[in-house]
Amino acid sequence: MDFKNILVTGGAGFIGSNFIRLILHQKEFNGIIINVDKLTYAGNILNLKDIEEFFGGKRYFFEYADICDYEKIKEIFKKYQIDAVVHFAAESHVDRSIYGPKDFIQTNILGTFTLLECARLYWNKTENKRFHHISTDEVYGSLGPKGYFYETSPYIPASPYSASKASADHLVRAYYYTYNLPVTLSNCSNNYGPYQFPEKLIPLTILNIIEEKPLPVYGDGKNIRDWIYVDDHNRAIISILEKGKIGQTYNIGGENEWKNIRLVNKICEIIAKETGKDKDYYKKLITFIKDRPGHDRRYAINCDKIKKDIGWEPLISFEEGLKQTIKWYLNNMDWIKTITTGKYKEWIDKNYRRR
Repeated sequence: MDFKNILVTGGAGFIGSNFIRLILHQKEFNGIIINVDKLTYAGNILNLKDIEEFFGGKRYFFEYADICDYEKIKEIFKKYQIDAVVHFAAESHVDRSIYGPKDFIQTNILGTFTLLECARLYWNKTENKRFHHISTDEVYGSLGPKGYFYETSPYIPASPYSASKASADHLVRAYYYTYNLPVTLSNCSNNYGPYQFPEKLIPLTILNIIEEKPLPVYGDGKNIRDWIYVDDHNRAIISILEKGKIGQTYNIGGENEWKNIRLVNKICEIIAKETGKDKDYYKKLITFIKDRPGHDRRYAINCDKIKKDIGWEPLISFEEGLKQTIKWYLNNMDWIKTITTGKYKEWIDKNYRRR
């Protein structure tokens, strides 16, 4: 890989922390990673404890910062001589966006603008530079029972979250067309895997099963999502950095559609087998709740472009990935307790926010 000093935004979050772990262990990359994170509730510095111990101060550096802070981001660009940005940082939970959209507008739109501006002003020459923006399939809206999202699909966002990501996507493209900023974009389907904050469907279901709490399922449970293991997604991002064409968008999907209710039942069955329970023991916890406003019915990604142009394809089957994910959560209950209690917040306040 040509890039030596990569700024990763949101690197303490779920996908970002897995990306940092993956790329630093790749022999093809011998540069440094600068992780910028505001450490909100979903950003956990403990996600990278092993990376800090092994690479800290040598090839891994953490900067506690808000991506909306122009002066701080500008300082980081100069300090580390950034030549690539991998932009994960975002407010990403649809339910939270419905009841509190302001943070989504601030971080997802204004934060992206700040990063773009710093890159534009710092990179006087755009050769061997890259701004890669990670987005979501939710910007495309909802599909019927057939068909797929393509890179050319129109944007029809239905929630404040997806609207904020759509806005960020348009800003990134505008900086390419207006300022010739060397950008690439990717729109990905639902990720799952280790270190995901337990508010999303898979980790929430796992945690509630462990604690034998109700398993909430929206509406009739027949909303369909395409799922991809987080390492497959991150391999795609690395491939785009290496081989992606400037100005292009690449859809990344797992080609793996599941109805929500079927997925929750599957998780129940796997955990029942792990714990020695009857397969129906946990299914009795499933509770249908009122559907959320603007709930998209179906997402499905066509990723022929990235397969053909770059040679990427998902490697982890859903069966294998789901079992690995469940085992990780079962074996890391201390991590779950740390991030879901006040102790972690108190530690962050003491070590970062009150400095």
